[in-house]
Amino acid sequence: MTKTSLSIDREKADAAAAVLGTSTLTATIDAALTEIVNMDRRRRLVERIKRDGGIGPSDAERRALRTP
Repeated sequence: MTKTSLSIDREKADAAAAVLGTSTLTATIDAALTEIVNMDRRRRLVERIKRDGGIGPSDAERRALRTP
């Protein structure tokens, strides 16, 4: 981890801390960055689910599972 100097809007930081349940500015920024990364992962997962036609085995995989 590195230290850096930033100009932060304290009202936004306080609002984010309330949402995230954090008590320090460092924890708030870290939690917010984690949430952004996770949000992008969820977005990409939803896109993949839409593209691939849902969650679970494909039609071919289901047929293979039914075949004795």
